[in-house]
Amino acid sequence: MERIAVIGLGNISIRHRRNLRQLYPMASIYGMPASGRPSTETISDCDVLVTSIEELIEHKVKFAIVASPASLHTVHAIPLIKAGIPLLIEKPVATSMADCNAISDASREHNVPVAVGYCLRYLPSAAILKKMLDEQEIGHLHNAMIETGQYLPDWRPSKDYRTCVSARAELGGGVLLELSHEFDYTQWLLGPLKVEHAVLRSSETLGLSVEDTADVLAINASGVIAYIHLDFLQRKAHRKCRFIGSEGTLEWDLIQNQVTLISASGSHIIYSDAEWDKNKMYLAMIKDFVHLIDGKESSIVNLKDASSTVALIDKIKKNSSHSVI
Repeated sequence: MERIAVIGLGNISIRHRRNLRQLYPMASIYGMPASGRPSTETISDCDVLVTSIEELIEHKVKFAIVASPASLHTVHAIPLIKAGIPLLIEKPVATSMADCNAISDASREHNVPVAVGYCLRYLPSAAILKKMLDEQEIGHLHNAMIETGQYLPDWRPSKDYRTCVSARAELGGGVLLELSHEFDYTQWLLGPLKVEHAVLRSSETLGLSVEDTADVLAINASGVIAYIHLDFLQRKAHRKCRFIGSEGTLEWDLIQNQVTLISASGSHIIYSDAEWDKNKMYLAMIKDFVHLIDGKESSIVNLKDASSTVALIDKIKKNSSHSVI
């Protein structure tokens, strides 16, 4: 592997460049600021810093990771796709269905592999949970409750949270897009969801122009009711799911990387490994993406599934009420 590029210089790009260095120590790693403006800072794990997509195309990179703000994904992705360069795009794939469709059309027209970085599917506990649900270990599924929250100012303590991507609508901010992992894995586990009701709120606590809380009620084709809560407000990070079936309940704690089965006879921890290095998710995702490029079996999230997440978010916005708390 000779040349690999990462577009964007934010936190996630730092992780991707470090992981690429670990996986492909002989490769030349190219970095590019999302803005295209030259950077005067020292960029870690970066052999060549460029300022344009055209330069990456000229250097014939093997593949690229698009880790720019979601609102810029189409601008960065489509020229690379047209040049035949495979892409791993950070989630969400785009901020609108029009952009999702543009990326999908380009990928299909030029026959270029494109995948989307929903890394939580690579948690060991995620695979165990999905297998148990697929095999109906808790009988007929009735309800699913998904809840995640973390205090936004704690995400990047060295920066003013009001200036970060998560807080800016024009860059794809707000809990719906920023925490789209929850919509991805919920539809992965339950299938397509139909939105029944949604409430989006912007609190005076953070003073953002985007929603910092979302409550969504949805239903799948089998009649399973899913309640999804997202927020930027919880002072202690929280990411848990609960699946209620006719024969028992499954609880999934993503932070503790744990799955618990609850039945009439009591609770039993099926899997638990809080010490598991979560960076392994990102490493596994990149390796799975390279499998896709090489024509090998791959389970990485494709454009169709990633676009269905954006479509669901669009429906939530259209079916929601909005208030200030």
